[in-house]
Amino acid sequence: MDGYAECVVKLKSYVKEIFKNDSSGHDYFHSIRVYKLAMKIAESETCDKGIVMMSALLHDVDDRKLFQTVNFANTRKILQDCMVLQAEIERVIEIIKSVSFKGIDSVIPQTIEGKIVQDADRLDAMGAIGIARAFAYGGSYGRKLYDPEIPIVNEMDEKKYLKSEGTTINHFYEKLLLLKDMLNTDTARRIAVRRQLFMERFLEEFYAEWDGEC
Repeated sequence: MDGYAECVVKLKSYVKEIFKNDSSGHDYFHSIRVYKLAMKIAESETCDKGIVMMSALLHDVDDRKLFQTVNFANTRKILQDCMVLQAEIERVIEIIKSVSFKGIDSVIPQTIEGKIVQDADRLDAMGAIGIARAFAYGGSYGRKLYDPEIPIVNEMDEKKYLKSEGTTINHFYEKLLLLKDMLNTDTARRIAVRRQLFMERFLEEFYAEWDGEC
């Protein structure tokens, strides 16, 4: 797309303003990390890097967990202000619709651009950053750190997942540890290996400390 560098600067500015008060782990820096990961993955794929860039930077600006927007109003306004063609705006919106984790209702994006952005978003929910974000999100919504009496719920559909009030530790088993096997690209799968191991080791240490073993 024309004016790529200028568009990146503008979109970053918009995203920074939208998420300036976020403390749930879906902040400006999350969007930037997803953008960087998406562009890294895109280097190994035949794809439209402009669409990847826009979709990655804007993937959360209409997230219904965070905003009460209608018909992707934030995405449309931002891209229209950046003079993006309507056809490209619709492509970005189709990607954003398919990126999120929705339990057993999760979908695989139809395009390589969508698969790249989905992988980037899922990678940022893994590893050290993923752990930090999970507890930030849980704290911001009043979720318990851990309660052995609250069971892990497997194979939730989208409705149950969005309404779940499980603990943050449960969230590892209900989402975070599942992501590695849901990735689309070889590059993302390679990156995920280390992040997966880090989460598994964290849980081992967590339980040991919880039980007073160390």
